Amino acid sequence: MKTKLIGLIFLLIFTKNFGQKFENLAQTPPMGWNSWNKFACNVNEQVIKDAADYMVSSGMKDAGYNYVVIDDCWHGERDSLGFITADKERFPSGMKALIDYVHSKGLKFGIYSDAGWQTCGGRPGSRGREFQDAQTYAKWGVDYLKYDWCETEGLKAEGAYMTMRNALREAGRPIVLSICEWGDNQPWEWGEDVGHLWRTTGDIYNCFDCEENHGTWSSFGVLQILDMQDGLREYAGPGHWNDPDMMEVGNGMSVNEDRAHFTMWCMIAAPLIAGNDLANMSQETIDILTNKEMIAINQDPLGIQGFKYKTIGEVEVWFKPLQNKEWAVTFLNRGNEEQKITFDWKNEKVMDELNNLAANFNETTYKLRDVWKHKSVGNTKNRIKLTIPAHNVVTYRLLK
Repeated sequence: MKTKLIGLIFLLIFTKNFGQKFENLAQTPPMGWNSWNKFACNVNEQVIKDAADYMVSSGMKDAGYNYVVIDDCWHGERDSLGFITADKERFPSGMKALIDYVHSKGLKFGIYSDAGWQTCGGRPGSRGREFQDAQTYAKWGVDYLKYDWCETEGLKAEGAYMTMRNALREAGRPIVLSICEWGDNQPWEWGEDVGHLWRTTGDIYNCFDCEENHGTWSSFGVLQILDMQDGLREYAGPGHWNDPDMMEVGNGMSVNEDRAHFTMWCMIAAPLIAGNDLANMSQETIDILTNKEMIAINQDPLGIQGFKYKTIGEVEVWFKPLQNKEWAVTFLNRGNEEQKITFDWKNEKVMDELNNLAANFNETTYKLRDVWKHKSVGNTKNRIKLTIPAHNVVTYRLLK
């Protein structure tokens, strides 16, 4: 009887853990770099090593970036037992050696797979091989898995991602699970128990205010994706984030647009996954990606996603609650022309009803810290007059 009871307790503990994602991961939005936006399928061992090297030398690591994620097209064939291998021509040293190299830089490694028979790039997917692949990733030392949704005919998204979640759990190595089914199956409604972040939209591309129609699907610009986050903030928090896709900073937009793009991803507590060529960054790109004051807003431990408070002509005003009863505010000029506005703090009643937090400017005077100019610029006693260039932002941290 005693033996049966011990066995039952063990079974209950195992079952409980087996059906859970790894906790205490991604307590703030993940930060890193992914190969797809810049390199797509033209990825190899040297590209990934270079990314790791330049993440360190550029100051990105010191600013908080730690994941180096290889996207699609790293795959070779499966071996005679069905275990996945790396493409031998592109990765002659093997994936384990590459991961060890990234780890030697004090960074973490992310890998890519797909819930279907094939990846979006036509490589072997994980369907039917989830537990084998999870064991392989754990053996290699993987820290992060981006799990895509191509070639998934007949599958239910929630169930497919639960299968990989359970496979990762059984493999035993804590791995962040990035759900990438493009928001088609409302992952925000079920993703918290399954993964650590979930894509909310289709793919981004390097345009500020555009949509590129591919026939059966579209790529979206920064503003289009930002608009698609409306109504989703209640689902985000420590360990479970809305993911509006990787960033296009440094991939061809103007400096103003890159700054606005980065700022808004910080304001909405999005994962900060760079997608540019780290080996060939301009100083402007580095300055944007490594703005520690802006990153601190994104990485605030409260983990509250910011919200659009009001619109003044072409300018949107966004607020984000921060720890210690502080706030961040961003004035985003969506227009194609410079905008001049006046904002009188005492006439504004800023309330985050979801979290029952308020910025009462009649009772509290906040100091204004310009996050992009890195200087103090007064307080909220007096109204401010702003001139905001086209496709640009002004962001303040409101300090008590």
